[in-house]
Amino acid sequence: MHAALLALPHGPEFRFIDALDALVPGRSGAGRYLLRGDEAFLAGHFPGVALLPGVLLIEAIAQLGGVIAQSDPAIPAMPNLRLAAVHNAKITGSVVPGETLLLHASVLGRMGALVQIEGEAWVGPKRVLTTRLTLGGLVPEPEVPQPDSSRQ
Repeated sequence: MHAALLALPHGPEFRFIDALDALVPGRSGAGRYLLRGDEAFLAGHFPGVALLPGVLLIEAIAQLGGVIAQSDPAIPAMPNLRLAAVHNAKITGSVVPGETLLLHASVLGRMGALVQIEGEAWVGPKRVLTTRLTLGGLVPEPEVPQPDSSRQ
């Protein structure tokens, strides 16, 4: 597993990136996720006709965006970085067991604790998602020197 993926706060059961294929720290990246078919959520979505839920397509882009945003060496990592907003998501296809989801994302901009992400998901030559997301986290507080209590 690529070291940058270790920054994801999600447990293995809720990770939608198996491998990181490209990373320009703080700017862009690409990854992939194989929908194996044994994932617990597929049992009910839909019985007999398993299909990756669209919200999990969006979550996969959010996770990739988080990896990209947190990898910028010039900006301290933000604790508790989470999906804050979904903008203009278009789901244009589906992902079924046995297919590999190819993910691409870029950081569009940052403002304080907010990071704007643009992403796409593909299955082979078929685009299945385009979206813009906002991730939000806590900006680390600068350390304030404490007065020396021994001089009182």
